[in-house]
Amino acid sequence: MINKLVSEIKKKNAPIVVGLDPMLNYVPKHIQEKAFAQHGETLEGAAEAIWQFNKAIVDATYDLIPAVKPQIAMYEQFGIPGLVSYKKTIDYCKEKGLVVIGDIKRGDIGSTSAAYAVGHLGKVQVGSKSYAGFDEDFATVNPYLGSDGVKPFIDVCKEEKKGIFVLVKTSNPSSGEFQDKEVEGRPLYELVGEMVSKWGEDCMGDDYSYVGCVVGATYPEMGKVLRKLMPKTYILVPGYGAQGGTAKDLKPYFNEDGLGAIVNSSRGIIAAYKQDAYSKFGEENFADASREAVINMKNDINSIF
Repeated sequence: MINKLVSEIKKKNAPIVVGLDPMLNYVPKHIQEKAFAQHGETLEGAAEAIWQFNKAIVDATYDLIPAVKPQIAMYEQFGIPGLVSYKKTIDYCKEKGLVVIGDIKRGDIGSTSAAYAVGHLGKVQVGSKSYAGFDEDFATVNPYLGSDGVKPFIDVCKEEKKGIFVLVKTSNPSSGEFQDKEVEGRPLYELVGEMVSKWGEDCMGDDYSYVGCVVGATYPEMGKVLRKLMPKTYILVPGYGAQGGTAKDLKPYFNEDGLGAIVNSSRGIIAAYKQDAYSKFGEENFADASREAVINMKNDINSIF
């Protein structure tokens, strides 16, 4: 799957991923009203609104982008109906040829980690049959419980030719409370980066490993160091736009070939119609606003090369 991701990035000349992280207040009123007319002001109604919102954005942008990244918490908040919308979103995006990165940030040990890996990336055995659960192409993984929490995912990735993005240095302001602490004279995130590189050595695609990492756009100097530590690791970069990361900040994350990183934008794309720059579209044409925001992001990032 890492080969497909790299191929799609090259084909569309767009090292970007759209974060499908729909809060209900991002969904235009006309979509909410239609969903509530069908299902009432219920969890089912909210989930339907989110699904229709996602579908419209995907329809407007899939020809421009290589991948999407639905954040599972935004769906879990609506219970089982929300998870149904999460699965419908994954399936629809794959029908459109998009690579799906499940932003699940799982991190546990032993059989629990194995169950998460099977549920999201692998297949579960039911009697004589096997089934793919959520069936994302990649998943985000929290490594801070150690190798026990990561290796079950790697095992499934090898079987299914899928991938993971391991949290190394996250974009949030308080990430340094733990990730920047020095261990034997070096910041912890560097040691995690070295482990990511090691984990990825025996599960390589053509040029990059199935084991990627997450490094926030808000820490470009740290990104420069981590890029050197992990030359064959694809970096998923959150924090662009709404969180303060700029195109100029992103250059250290890429290799000299212009590959090696994929940059996420969530509300900057899906809620673009709420921004002054795209207000001309209005609520009715929210998906057109998202398309223009994708084009602008693509041009912005490609300007650094």
